[in-house]
Amino acid sequence: MGSDSDLPVVTKAAGVLKELGIPYEAHVYSAHRTPAEARAWSLAARDEGFGVIIAFAGMAAHLAGAIAANTTLPVIGVPCKGAALEGMDALLSTVMMPSGIPVATVAIDGGKNAALLAAEILAVSDPELAEMLDERRSAEAEAVREKDAGIESRL
Repeated sequence: MGSDSDLPVVTKAAGVLKELGIPYEAHVYSAHRTPAEARAWSLAARDEGFGVIIAFAGMAAHLAGAIAANTTLPVIGVPCKGAALEGMDALLSTVMMPSGIPVATVAIDGGKNAALLAAEILAVSDPELAEMLDERRSAEAEAVREKDAGIESRL
């Protein structure tokens, strides 16, 4: 995360990763204030066993791009809402990457979806994780069906 102020959004992602049994680390690296540390970590991530990186940042939100510039691992950017522009600045900074340096981008404050996307990427080569994701989707669909039945019975 670019700042500890992003922690509430990171916590949403961490919860999903824990539920799915996916190990993770959390760090504060700023693309602007600690660029050397962010770069060093990005360069070492593959050798350290990472399969996907999720980068959370608000305001100028250059962290995902800075990380993606230093690794060929998939990078998922999570723009975090700020006070000035409600997160639109972070969204545009995250999604508007130059050709050749891709960053997958989820919704503003989309920590949960970032974790699920990371899990889907990892599940390409992990059948057990793929099955857990299928089961999760089925459970979510069933919850919607139950809500539908409840609404129909009340109306």
